[in-house]
Amino acid sequence: MSDLAEARLAEGNGITTARLSMRPVGWEHLPDLLRLKADERVFGIMLHGVRTPGRTREELEDDIEFWLVRGYGTWSVFRRGTGEFLGITGLMERPDGRGVALRFALWPECRGHGFAREAAAAALAFGHRRGLARIIAVAREDNHASRGVLADIGMRECGAYRHQATPMLVFESLAPG
Repeated sequence: MSDLAEARLAEGNGITTARLSMRPVGWEHLPDLLRLKADERVFGIMLHGVRTPGRTREELEDDIEFWLVRGYGTWSVFRRGTGEFLGITGLMERPDGRGVALRFALWPECRGHGFAREAAAAALAFGHRRGLARIIAVAREDNHASRGVLADIGMRECGAYRHQATPMLVFESLAPG
């Protein structure tokens, strides 16, 4: 993708909240994404675990393309005022056919400050404004922090399944209507 096309994409789909600035992921975010996705504390609990540098580059390329095709995707999350990279949040089509899912992964140092809740709520609202009638999220049953974020932003538990012997919970948000 050209730099100009990527800049236009970011301009039209950025989100600003009280404390956060969220921009669609782009190549300029690669160094931050490489660190985040290689960190066991962050991606060790994510589906497919920590990422290699090559896999992170492939995912970034896919994420940029997803934005162009769908009009939504993954944002890099920054603290307003300082520009500090906090992590990612986004809306992605689940490969298992369950639908469009909200996801978030922020540095452990962000826990307890409401950043994940603020970013996830903004992404969820963006998705519903884009016409997504149902958005799901999946969390490990033992991931009480993520479950709390999902409940706090109004998502409700609607199912469960096992992924490689790990109990998983499915949450959903239905567009107001």
